[in-house]
Amino acid sequence: MEVHRLSLLACAALLAVSCGKQASSEDPYSGLPFDMPRVESPSIPARSVVLTDFGAVGDGVTLNTEAFAKAIGQLSSLGGGTLVVPAGIWFTGPIGLESHIELNLDKDAVIVFSTDQDLYPIIDTNFEGLDVRRCLSPLHAEGATDIAITGMGVIDGNGDAWREVKRRKVGDDLWKTILKRGGVLADDGSVWYPDEGYKVARATAGSLNYQDQSLDEQFVKTFLRPVLLSFRNCERVLLEGVTFQNSPCWNLHPLWCKHLTVKDITVRNPHYSTNGDGIDIEACENVLVTGSSFDVGDDAICIKSGKDADGRRHGIPCKNVIIKDCTVYHGHGGFVIGSEMSGGVENMWVSGCRFLGTDVGLRFKSTRGRGGLVQGIWCDHIYMKDIVAEAITFNLYYAGVAATERAEADTDLSLPAVDETTPEFRDFHFSDIVCSGAKQAIYVNGLPELPLAGVSFRDCLFTAKKGVEVHNAQPITFDNVIVNGKAL
Repeated sequence: MEVHRLSLLACAALLAVSCGKQASSEDPYSGLPFDMPRVESPSIPARSVVLTDFGAVGDGVTLNTEAFAKAIGQLSSLGGGTLVVPAGIWFTGPIGLESHIELNLDKDAVIVFSTDQDLYPIIDTNFEGLDVRRCLSPLHAEGATDIAITGMGVIDGNGDAWREVKRRKVGDDLWKTILKRGGVLADDGSVWYPDEGYKVARATAGSLNYQDQSLDEQFVKTFLRPVLLSFRNCERVLLEGVTFQNSPCWNLHPLWCKHLTVKDITVRNPHYSTNGDGIDIEACENVLVTGSSFDVGDDAICIKSGKDADGRRHGIPCKNVIIKDCTVYHGHGGFVIGSEMSGGVENMWVSGCRFLGTDVGLRFKSTRGRGGLVQGIWCDHIYMKDIVAEAITFNLYYAGVAATERAEADTDLSLPAVDETTPEFRDFHFSDIVCSGAKQAIYVNGLPELPLAGVSFRDCLFTAKKGVEVHNAQPITFDNVIVNGKAL
């Protein structure tokens, strides 16, 4: 019977890979393991204007910032509508969406954002879960309702001008091309920076993105690079069909939004792009992500809810999220929760997705001092191939104690007390997972003072160099889980 179950599982995996897009036609709420309302779509009035009616020129050279602003302003004054971006290369500064506005791109339309930093003022915002000051995002909206970006065109953030590049991540030919841009090198030659200000800021920030606050903002402005799309406190948002690529930092960052639909989009960043995340859904409620593909330089589909004291102060969880029929190619993680999750995460369903060549498949991370409760997570019918590290990993020592030091740390009798700064992970369910090739099948590294609880694996099949390693998780159950041909 066990062999028969596994055979069916393998057949299901092949069927899902070959016919994956077919699933997008099904009701994405069918089989939902928790209660949530259906995600509401934006309401856009049935009127439209064309960008060229406002003096825009799609030659890839003319700056069209004013044309975009005039078109959106006119639609807004009429109560909303659709701004049609026709075929052409539309060079522009930042675009701000307002309520009841849809930006619709022709299949041959390419929006390219200027690298002129004077167009991107430094503003008060939130990044990596902290209240900080960074550059205005190329695509932005604040407090808007009923907004959409649709069509089949491409939106390019021109991010190469903003990002640092690590030498070890690129080949000789690309490294030579990068050096021709100018910029400066780290003292040991291991990293290229766009300018001296970036280098100084990075030195004070270490591995983080929060520089010494005494530094002059204008001097370190490149270091304060924006996410490509920042929608904050918005309601009824739709992203459909469009390709988002080459962002200065994260690609897509919906923050504190309600009723977000992401459908059939493509998100691309170079594999070497520092902080080149795909989509970071942060402290949002009622979210549907379907039929989309990601090939990026960091985590691909990531759930967040704020970091440390700032995240706990805002206290807004990320909840009621469905992710179905998505494909991730390069990325640090296929589906990720954390490490910024201080506001809590609950009710996540990831189903019918493919992770092909990602560093990690399903990745859950946090650390002491963060706080936050993560619970009610379901992952099923996930198909992975050629995973560089772990197929599934929990790491509650993220950016903290190294795994090689864990044994000594965990025998310390003076373990921290459990309080609001202790992250808590519980109620995770994994079923019908197939992984063909990984360094390790499952790695769990919980906290001894508050172990992971209620983690279950059912009907899973792994082929990996190393099997399962579990620290500080109780209870954790395995039902028909096969690793390298042997049942756990």
